[in-house]
Amino acid sequence: MLLTLLKSKIHRAAITESNLEYEGSFTIDEDIMDEAGILPYEKVAIVNVNNGERLETYAIPGKRGSRTFCLNGAAARKGAPGDRVIIICYAQFSAEEAKTHKPTIILVDKHNNIIKKSDCIEPNQLFEN
Repeated sequence: MLLTLLKSKIHRAAITESNLEYEGSFTIDEDIMDEAGILPYEKVAIVNVNNGERLETYAIPGKRGSRTFCLNGAAARKGAPGDRVIIICYAQFSAEEAKTHKPTIILVDKHNNIIKKSDCIEPNQLFEN
């Protein structure tokens, strides 16, 4: 049996762009993708804190150091620049692997700079930025 667990999360990133004409996906600064352990073309869930929209797509790398988070294609209708989003990536683990798994949690500030990287969720810190 495989269990689906949180692999990584980028918490409350600000959307920097929406590109309706792009074929699809979600662009993330490649530096931030690396820190979160999200691979190019990996499936991600996007939760828009501002409007409650949720979608699934795949991540594509954006320019390193750009702090870009861009909704592309039809997903561009799910949010606007300035909206805060949570990017969630899941992975499947055996029951034995799940016992020791620790997710990677990335917290960013209002400019999408990484302020903390953790392997646990600390609820009192999730809303500081």
